[in-house]
Amino acid sequence: MAPPKVPAADATVRMLTFLAAQRSPIAAARIADELDLPRSRTYDLLATLVEHGFVMHLDQERVYGLGPAAHELSGAFLRQEPLARIGRRVMEAMVDEVGESGHLAVLHGRDVLYVIEERARNRPGLVTDVGVRLSAHLTASGRAILAELPPAQLRALFGTRADFTARTAVRGPEGPRDLRELLARVRADGVAHETGEVTEELASVAAVVRDHAGWPAASVAITFEEARVTEADRERCTAAVRAAAAEITRRLGGPLPERSA
Repeated sequence: MAPPKVPAADATVRMLTFLAAQRSPIAAARIADELDLPRSRTYDLLATLVEHGFVMHLDQERVYGLGPAAHELSGAFLRQEPLARIGRRVMEAMVDEVGESGHLAVLHGRDVLYVIEERARNRPGLVTDVGVRLSAHLTASGRAILAELPPAQLRALFGTRADFTARTAVRGPEGPRDLRELLARVRADGVAHETGEVTEELASVAAVVRDHAGWPAASVAITFEEARVTEADRERCTAAVRAAAAEITRRLGGPLPERSA
């Protein structure tokens, strides 16, 4: 292979690509070793990327991971068509099947950003719409994604009580410990729930979508009127978001959940 014409740009791209493939932040020394870069150059590149928000330095653990600017690039890619093109027909079919409104969302900093909205007929209006952002810890969509993030990244996003907000009288998690306990239940259940925390009297259920690297790229959710649905309706909505998320994951080349024996 010919040497790169712009070595610094090549090293920067390789560094971001390497960090994106990791399941959690890692030490600079390992980055240098894995990419065969001098330690001094590695630290210089990392410092520049931290300054611009593409890399995050976790001081106490002395490790580096992708920063908010890198995630915004990822979200921009997904917003600019691929995910919408891949997911729209799946979302349409899901909404037609259950008769409730559905959404596809991506993580955008501490928020979820809605990229597809499919409204069911004769259902109440929703605060969500394409381009709307809501705090991730309050929404089923956000919780489905947050539950699959590495602990260090979750701490960086929601590490203090000041990071938590409320929209209604129904309060969600109010601190890091509450959120960790809630997300543990999400991982155990395989789906996330929210009831009245975004809009009173409405509830949602969501499942995560994974990309080709197994990363939580998005989530599929259904919103319904809490008082109107039966337990059978809830189960149908839960099955529908699981199936839709699995289908979009398949189309993205991601790993599918293991089937029960």
